[in-house]
Amino acid sequence: MATVSTYLNFDGTCEEAFAFYKEVFGGDYAAPLQRIGEVPQPPGAPALNDEEANRVMHVALETVGGHLIHGTDIVPSMGHVLVNGNAISINVELDDEDALRDIWTRLSAGAEIEMEPTPMFWGQLFASFEDRYGIRWMMVAPLTEGTGLA
Repeated sequence: MATVSTYLNFDGTCEEAFAFYKEVFGGDYAAPLQRIGEVPQPPGAPALNDEEANRVMHVALETVGGHLIHGTDIVPSMGHVLVNGNAISINVELDDEDALRDIWTRLSAGAEIEMEPTPMFWGQLFASFEDRYGIRWMMVAPLTEGTGLA
């Protein structure tokens, strides 16, 4: 079956970020966390120092509705440079306001808030922020009747 997932790049904070995401969303990693030092290096690649060898090569975590987020750390000695930007956001669609507010409260800890959970003209609760790891998130949920604009 074909699927769509989101891949996130970090500069040495992948393991910390995914431990945080695991705490927020629950569950377990979709496969064991793999370190860069555990995989064969390409011929002619510079030797890895201990810090780079301990960085994350790959990790995956199921979030909501079966959506997987994957993560990796860059390797500076291989010329990798991380540039955070606003070209991608993870959009989490939840079933109700309570679920949105619960996950938003935990996931946005230490975040740069763009919009707190707010009733929108299209009939959903919407929130957006950049988490403490530089990842952009959007969250939506149906409004409960009698609140906001529903």
